[in-house]
Amino acid sequence: MLSLDGDVQRFATAVRSHWGIENQLHWCLDVAFGEDQSRIRSGHDPENMTLMRKIALNLLAKESSVKVGKKAKRLKAGWDNDYLLKVLIA
Repeated sequence: MLSLDGDVQRFATAVRSHWGIENQLHWCLDVAFGEDQSRIRSGHDPENMTLMRKIALNLLAKESSVKVGKKAKRLKAGWDNDYLLKVLIA
């Protein structure tokens, strides 16, 4: 049970907003990096890779010289070292 001042509608809006952000991030990680297909399961490896993917996703989002999606930016950075440098500097 929660002890919040306010109405149910405000609480429901806050919960939906939180999960909307969470779902959007998960969707981006899955589309750009195939996170759901990852077979990394042992030790701290899953948490470490999730952190690295989130850092990479933020760097890709900040780089604005190419007007494509994050997955295309990731692939371009893998093929083009000059673009990779742009992403890392952004």
